[in-house]
Amino acid sequence: MTETFSKSRQRAEIAFGNVQSQFFAKNKAVEELESDVQSQQAKTLRLREARLSRERSDRASATAALVARRARAG
Repeated sequence: MTETFSKSRQRAEIAFGNVQSQFFAKNKAVEELESDVQSQQAKTLRLREARLSRERSDRASATAALVARRARAG
């Protein structure tokens, strides 16, 4: 079942195929960018949580050291 199209129809089919390929390539690029942004946001959140945890730990140990120093002095 081979179809033969006129020259203008063949050109139109080729042009449509090119546009369709560009459309799908653009969508793929957008999906990749969105994926990169999501992974970057997840990493940023993970790092922020680690930093805040470290700061809380540092603050608690500094407070404990201060309380111990005052207890020894007084």
